[in-house]
Amino acid sequence: MSEFRPDYLHQMMAGRDRRAQVLAVTSGKGGVGKTNIAANLSICLASSNRRVILLDADLGLGNLDVVMNINCRYNLSHVVSGRKTLEEVTQVGPAGVEVICGGSGIEELANLGQFQRTRLMEELQALQNAADVIVIDTGAGIHNSVIAFCQAADHVLVVTTPEPPAMTDAYAMIKVLAGRRFTGRISLVVNMAVSVTEGKKVYRQIAEVAKRFLDTPVYEAGVLCKDDHLTAAVRAREPVVLAYPRSKITAMLVAMTARLARGAAAGQSTESFFQKVVNWFF
Repeated sequence: MSEFRPDYLHQMMAGRDRRAQVLAVTSGKGGVGKTNIAANLSICLASSNRRVILLDADLGLGNLDVVMNINCRYNLSHVVSGRKTLEEVTQVGPAGVEVICGGSGIEELANLGQFQRTRLMEELQALQNAADVIVIDTGAGIHNSVIAFCQAADHVLVVTTPEPPAMTDAYAMIKVLAGRRFTGRISLVVNMAVSVTEGKKVYRQIAEVAKRFLDTPVYEAGVLCKDDHLTAAVRAREPVVLAYPRSKITAMLVAMTARLARGAAAGQSTESFFQKVVNWFF
């Protein structure tokens, strides 16, 4: 098994625009491993000498602090209320990933006055301009806040498993994005597969239906097979790519990150990611 090679990912990401690419990691239902994927994906990208910001946007239910083994004492709601600065709530996690715990901060933006909102947006915009990649760990399911983050992203990574309910909900998420005329890239990762063959079959089923009935291309992000190393890493509160760099699951995560990097493109919109999200609530 080859070891985690961040230099390869750096080569894949080279040459991109300075404006941060925004990748939303989402799922139609909970329990499919979305947060673990977002965390390990962020670490793979950060290990390739990229500045990565990981935003926990699973409002009220986020557990990135557990996966990344950091203390999320403060979150975006403290910034919104003016009690903390954005820098003060940003935690430096493994591999230098900068983690912002969301709490209910995004939704509370709707209660801000114009001056406070403008000041906060300027701070968030500066952060986006300084980063290379922003990874958003959204909530699960088709809710307004989840759709808001996905709609504002350049690239949406939908996570599913081979279980029929998860597949159905993943397709439902893709259908909503297609119905909202999402202009970014949609990719699908099949997690917890028994084999690569099974995972690829699931991908083809969903992608073919999306193309036929929605006229929406769904790109293959990869297959992540069941691996006891991941279970052990979760129990140890350590990302698997760092805990077990030579494991099969780490190799698959690195391959997935490289595949996503090949399809990466900076956002072309003149409106920032954070402004798009805020506008959703007004």
